[in-house]
Amino acid sequence: MKNYEHQIPSRDEILRALNEAPGPLALDALGERFDIHTDKHLRALENRLKAMVRDGQILRNRAGRFGITAALELVTGRVQAHRDGFGFLLRDDGEDDVYLSGREMRSLFDGDRIAARLVPGRRDSTQGKVVEILARAKTEIVGQFRRERGIGYVLEHGDSRTELLIGRGDTLRAKAGDIVRAEILEYPSERSHAVGRIVEIIGTEETPGVETDIAILAHGIPSEWPPDVTAALDEIPDAVPKSAKAGRVDLRDTPLVTIDGADAKDFDDAVYCEPRGNGWRLLVAIADVSHYVAPDAPIDREARLRGTSVYFPDRVVPMLPEKLSNGLCSLNPDVDRLCFVCEMDVAANGSVKKSKFYEAVMRSAARLTYEGAMELLDGKAADKRLKKILTPLNAVYRAFAKARSRRGAIDFDLSETVIELDAKGSVASIRPRQRRPLAYCAGPRCQLP
Repeated sequence: MKNYEHQIPSRDEILRALNEAPGPLALDALGERFDIHTDKHLRALENRLKAMVRDGQILRNRAGRFGITAALELVTGRVQAHRDGFGFLLRDDGEDDVYLSGREMRSLFDGDRIAARLVPGRRDSTQGKVVEILARAKTEIVGQFRRERGIGYVLEHGDSRTELLIGRGDTLRAKAGDIVRAEILEYPSERSHAVGRIVEIIGTEETPGVETDIAILAHGIPSEWPPDVTAALDEIPDAVPKSAKAGRVDLRDTPLVTIDGADAKDFDDAVYCEPRGNGWRLLVAIADVSHYVAPDAPIDREARLRGTSVYFPDRVVPMLPEKLSNGLCSLNPDVDRLCFVCEMDVAANGSVKKSKFYEAVMRSAARLTYEGAMELLDGKAADKRLKKILTPLNAVYRAFAKARSRRGAIDFDLSETVIELDAKGSVASIRPRQRRPLAYCAGPRCQLP
């Protein structure tokens, strides 16, 4: 067999080796098959095996030996718990879900990954018997601290079947009714409850904004920046340096504007349009995040981990630190900002005749809202300068809308909701957002001049 002393075998090679073996293999025996002997490379091999166990490709038995899940006639998947105590195994192979009895669910949490053996159930049905818990979905829970007959426990928010017993010395002096975050110390088994300790007291049900705090913690949304990101931010200046503007197209005298909802927290795109011949010259600019965030740098890795900003009625958990998302990469009025620009020549029929892309430096002329822009166009607000900026933008929009209609494009006119909070941070009302039909008019019945 190939010498793997300086190279860890692939997953396919590991599966092939296990398939050829007469039975499950221990780490050392598997290392022998790939001629791996050093501690360093054995640890690397073990890490790959653990990842394969987590993904359900192989299983590690109680003796510490590895075998192929399919060969052991097991199915793997994710647990979906039901509030009445039973659950289902959502299989990785896409086959029908497997019923898990209340007894099997005693040692499981919702979201756990398991390997199970299919066994006969009642009335000729099939159910699952847990063979191995491959990965736990939770390391902590968020919920209300309670006391009954002197015993403290945390009941997970939104999941009445998940309880965590809290020892007397692990309450952090929480009072009954407090909303807390608790770390899991021992997972449940068929004979014992889960045990944990309180690591943070969030507040009470009356604390302003506590619902948002619970949602952030319960869903594991990263809300704090790691030290390497903070250190990287310290190296970024508070304003755009002169050196960063060099070699870019200077658009600071071009009146680009941002147009967003009234509740928008950051402004990452801007537009400008002017008549040209029988059509228009259209500029669309977006903030140049790449100037500040290098590939695979700490900020980039954290942004990829977060994936997106998360919006709540009372706050935003941003994908990028506020210094960038609300600062250098937000196209705020009257300040220099680095951007990427798409410049287009648009014909009267809405077709793009020519386009080019370039790096630029801009200075937004105004921060507009959708409602404010329509009031200006309707003559309900008096600002000749802004109306002059918006009029060609509205004209090119109409041309694009006509072109969309001719192409038969589908326009999904989905309603949005506005959540309003009271002074305590609780939901006071939920109402539909009022939208102007013109801004979405692109169907066959749309009457555009």
